[in-house]
Amino acid sequence: MSLDPELDGFYRILERRRDVRAEFTGEPIDDDVLMRVLGAAHTAPSVGMSQPWDFVLVSDHDTRSAFREHVLSERDVFESQLDGDRTTTFRKIKIEGILESSLGIVVTYDPERGSPAVLGRHAIADAGLYSVCLAIQNLWLAATAEDLGVGWVSFYREEFLADLVGLPDGVRPVAWLCVGPVRELQQVPDLERHGWRRRRPLTEALHRERYGVS
Repeated sequence: MSLDPELDGFYRILERRRDVRAEFTGEPIDDDVLMRVLGAAHTAPSVGMSQPWDFVLVSDHDTRSAFREHVLSERDVFESQLDGDRTTTFRKIKIEGILESSLGIVVTYDPERGSPAVLGRHAIADAGLYSVCLAIQNLWLAATAEDLGVGWVSFYREEFLADLVGLPDGVRPVAWLCVGPVRELQQVPDLERHGWRRRRPLTEALHRERYGVS
């Protein structure tokens, strides 16, 4: 059955989205495009309508260089924990595009936003953090629709990044996102192409009524 073109376009964006590392061109992002992408992030649903996110836009070369050095040191820490073939495979994988991308966006979580009574968070303390992740996903999909690449850098210590960009006490950095125009978006995710992990089929993730029942 053929899909409505608008619906088909939406699913194609989902399929095209990639975690970008090596494909950034470094070209500037048009201000209107950036504001649309950030606006998409800011329209994400959030627990109790708390909107507990903020976006720190980092273009300064020295700041980005300092962050990259920290990330590479954490890469070494991770690699030291690997054995044999895993080490060889990991060495082929690029984990960041901090300097190659046009912009770094640090997405943060403020657990005090909307406190003390955040509607819907009383039983699930992490619901606010989940809300930030929804904003990141909105940003990522909007960026993909705008032909921008996004790479989520996760090889860092929270306290280092918080200090680097001057976050107030209690505000957590959830992601450093490398964002910018790209030469292309890979057809196959990097970790799958390099043999780190295989894509898990949907059938393995489906359960009926109770976990483990297919």
